[in-house]
Amino acid sequence: MNDYTEIVGNLDDWRKAGKIASEALEYGRKLVKPGAKFIEVADLIETKIVELGGQCAFPCGLSLDHVAAHQCPDPDDKIVFAEQVVKLDVGVHVNGAIGDNAVTIDLSGKYSDLAKSSKAAVDAVAKEIHVGMELRKIGKIVSDTITSYGYKPIRNLSGHGLMPYDVHEWPTVPNYDNQDTTKLVHGMIIACEPFATDGEGLVNEAEDANIFSMVQKRPIRSPITRAISPDVESYKTLPFTTRWLSRTHHPVKLNFALREMVQSGMLHAYPPLLEAKRGMVSQHERTFFVGEDKVECLTPWKI
Repeated sequence: MNDYTEIVGNLDDWRKAGKIASEALEYGRKLVKPGAKFIEVADLIETKIVELGGQCAFPCGLSLDHVAAHQCPDPDDKIVFAEQVVKLDVGVHVNGAIGDNAVTIDLSGKYSDLAKSSKAAVDAVAKEIHVGMELRKIGKIVSDTITSYGYKPIRNLSGHGLMPYDVHEWPTVPNYDNQDTTKLVHGMIIACEPFATDGEGLVNEAEDANIFSMVQKRPIRSPITRAISPDVESYKTLPFTTRWLSRTHHPVKLNFALREMVQSGMLHAYPPLLEAKRGMVSQHERTFFVGEDKVECLTPWKI
């Protein structure tokens, strides 16, 4: 089990990160509209995060339709928003303290109930969550809420703990009753992240990724990779994307270096996650601090 002393003693940074993440999410939601360019929306949101006093905890996620997560623009992206179901996922860090939140925008006008189901699920958890609560009970609330709308929770996606400079940390916060009797303890920061679908309720990984994070340093033979590795290491253990590095590195050299670093075990790749039967997916997410007397929502968006 993690030691949460540092979190409890440094809550101001966590609150600031959550507030900025919430403001950036609300700002970004208004940018996602038919005719807007995928890459421009991501760039504007990430710029807004810095203007508000934070840094990106991970690349802005804009996952479309049956893609549940980990979709973000390539350096030469040509996608234009039209009638998609868009999952906007925004993360901010302040000195390593992280705020993580997400919302679904239905541009098609056909999946409003699907979007409502994941929002209702995270809202229901917000009303019930407390220190000592078993993780399985969070999962049951999420699953019961989503199924009441006629949809399925995605069982192999989950919420997660947050630690300094670590977006995906223990514990796993399930989206169904997985029988995990682990209890929430004072000092935990967790992200509750319900995903709902009209498909099978499972996701598979796509083949290619443009999001990565540092696992550990490794010996590097190639001079091309050695030239790029300091920029990669500057993100510490937080996820980054090729779009960011392509601003200062030639794309051919960059792709070579990233492949070498993944193959060596230096980097972990995050490919897009696709609903198994290509069903539509919605997502909503909030970050919570588990206090001894009450649980505080650190991402107080009003969407």
